[in-house]
Amino acid sequence: MIKIECCDNLKLMGRMDSESVDLIYCDILYGTGRKFKDYQDLKPKREVIEEHYIPRIKEMHRILKDTGSIYLQMDTRINHWLRCILDDIFGYDNFRTELVWLYNSQGKTNKEWNKKHDHILYYTKSKKWTFNAKDVVDGISDLTYKRFKKEIDTYGYYTVLKNGKRTKYYLENGSLPKDWHDDITYISRDNKELTGYATQKPKALIERLVKASSNEGDLVADFYGGSFTTAEVCKDLNRNFIGCDISEKAVAIGLERTKY
Repeated sequence: MIKIECCDNLKLMGRMDSESVDLIYCDILYGTGRKFKDYQDLKPKREVIEEHYIPRIKEMHRILKDTGSIYLQMDTRINHWLRCILDDIFGYDNFRTELVWLYNSQGKTNKEWNKKHDHILYYTKSKKWTFNAKDVVDGISDLTYKRFKKEIDTYGYYTVLKNGKRTKYYLENGSLPKDWHDDITYISRDNKELTGYATQKPKALIERLVKASSNEGDLVADFYGGSFTTAEVCKDLNRNFIGCDISEKAVAIGLERTKY
């Protein structure tokens, strides 16, 4: 089931049942104050950010299952304010981590440090949640360990302390998932994924989150649909999807990307 609507996300969430969603991922408004080609961003003022996000994140909390997870993607302009809002609504103890997506997009300056990363705040609703580590291990699809012997392994490892002795365990062909992602590039102008929608994010990034925090048949939601990459990923990975955007162009792109 893929359901895409053209409406304000508060209206859609208001019609949804409590504890009905397994995973929420949103590439939210970043608070740049800019008028992009396809939408007007929020002003970078705390009162504007709080007025917009507090009621929406309260609704996200209501509709998320007790075993559910939420990922909100943004940059450095507002991540500190969003962290406070999420702490208040989801609870500080349910903050799991802050993921960082490193990219090398166009636009460079020699006047300051170039801004080339996004933040993805990751919370759960309770102390029980889905995390499929074997599906997102870097470099392999099957999580298989081997004891460290004399050979040198080029992949990541972890150590176990037992009886005062450290033992190294290596993954056969990869490393355990980390909270930073530098192997997924920004979508270039010649990329076949490109839909023409401003600020589109790559499928590989969202695939990693969906695989990690949901299972086949689960319901995934995205309330800032944009180019609806999340919807296409859910279709490819056999997840159900519900989402929306206030832009008719965005909704048309989403329906095209998910048609059968």
